[in-house]
Amino acid sequence: MPELPEVEVTRRGIAPHVQDQTVTGVILRHAGLRWPFPPALDALLRGRSVLQVGRRGKYLLLQFAHGTLIIHLGMSGHLRILPADTPVRKHDHVDLQFGAQLMRMHDPRRFGAVLWHAQEEGPVENHLLLRGLGVEPLEAGFTADLLYRLTRTRRQDIKQVLLSGDIVVGVGNIYASESLFKAGINPKTPAQRIGLARYEKLAQAIREILAAAIEQGGSTLRDFVAVNGRSGYFQQNYFVYDRPGEACRVCQAPVRQIKQGQRSTFYCVQCQK
Repeated sequence: MPELPEVEVTRRGIAPHVQDQTVTGVILRHAGLRWPFPPALDALLRGRSVLQVGRRGKYLLLQFAHGTLIIHLGMSGHLRILPADTPVRKHDHVDLQFGAQLMRMHDPRRFGAVLWHAQEEGPVENHLLLRGLGVEPLEAGFTADLLYRLTRTRRQDIKQVLLSGDIVVGVGNIYASESLFKAGINPKTPAQRIGLARYEKLAQAIREILAAAIEQGGSTLRDFVAVNGRSGYFQQNYFVYDRPGEACRVCQAPVRQIKQGQRSTFYCVQCQK
């Protein structure tokens, strides 16, 4: 699944092509993806200009004067900017046309989403899918003090707390494993047992890992490519993720793999205490 760096790479890729541009048509090739498409989306957006391209967690937000188009890439989706006459391939589900070019959503597994939040419904942050999200990890509100304060009653493993998204948003499975390694924290440690000093290391690790992943175009996941069709290369720098049995890049101990909440976790028993 595309995580925050991949979604941010996508946002940065589409923004120069669609921001301040006018929608000239919308083509929907199915009734919906994970959820039904908004009714009459072509009529809703045709002739309207995209004012801003934002992101909240793993959701892309195309802001119009009368509302916001919410896009989620799901498990396998990606967006591409293409010439308007580009032939349609299997799993190309949505086109937003902007004159001579279009933004196309490709989603083989159809777990993505295209939803509409009208202006009269209030700020888009009030949308059901967004209202419970935690702070953005690359913004000023994300601090060690926040992590410490909001985990005093959390008995779950710290890895699961990071993935829950209600304290900090967008730290998915790959980057949680890598951040915990960088901070030297065992992913099985109960969140409430971690002190402020260790949360300082973790918060800094999360910021650095996510920033590095964005700079390197994200990770090349099975179905993810950037807007320009290129692959990211952050996976070349993984210290533990998807390296079970291989030597730790720091201490040479074998990287261990376990299951937490039905997700694979990778860590070093020597470096992460």
